[in-house]
Amino acid sequence: MSRLDKLRVKIFADGADFDSILKLSKNPRIKGFTTNPTLVRKAGVSDYEEFGRKLLAAVPNHPVSLEVFADEFDEMERQAKAIATWGPNVNVKIPVTNTRKEFCGNLIRELSANGVAVNVTAIMTLDQVKRVTECLSPNTPAIVSVFAGRVADTGVDPLPLMAESVKVLAQRPKAELIWASPRELLNIFQADEIGCQIITVTNDILNKLSLVDKDLEAYSLETVEMFRKDAVGAGFEIKVDAPGQLKKTASSR
Repeated sequence: MSRLDKLRVKIFADGADFDSILKLSKNPRIKGFTTNPTLVRKAGVSDYEEFGRKLLAAVPNHPVSLEVFADEFDEMERQAKAIATWGPNVNVKIPVTNTRKEFCGNLIRELSANGVAVNVTAIMTLDQVKRVTECLSPNTPAIVSVFAGRVADTGVDPLPLMAESVKVLAQRPKAELIWASPRELLNIFQADEIGCQIITVTNDILNKLSLVDKDLEAYSLETVEMFRKDAVGAGFEIKVDAPGQLKKTASSR
């Protein structure tokens, strides 16, 4: 049995390309999808609501996270309640703070208490995890997205943070923790080992899933063959003083 078949962590694909999402929805390893306004913009989307409704309808058996983009709390609330009506499989993404660093706790608490499945995003500290957890209703499903990859980008090991986040979030059995913005395939297995429920994965990492359980000696040989092929293909050559002889250096005399 492949190590992939033993995974308990759910793999969510992260992106906003509609055709790619549709294709991935047929992959049994993909259990859900996450997006954000930056990804949606990069995908060339001009009508956010049309895209969101179309996406939710196209993959009705998968949870899909769609984010608000307002900065004022009253407008955030309006957008969140609107997005919540677009489909039964939507998780409404709410940033942990607005751009003025104001905690979105009251909004999270109100939405969760009223049955809106939120995905609280852009979290990077344990204190944020604790504050968000306190705001979640124990009766409503929710997702808490901790950006482990971005934490790692600062030179800090995110594994202790994620392990502690699992413990904190246990107070809300209906809430799930996302290991967000992973940087390598190994993160999938790290997330699984600590009991993290979900990990978001981009296409570049998804494309590496075929490497799981690969024989490392065979992989080593393939690497050597690649270097040799590219050197020959480039026409590289190294001139020596005498064929078959190594030039003596001061240290070898």
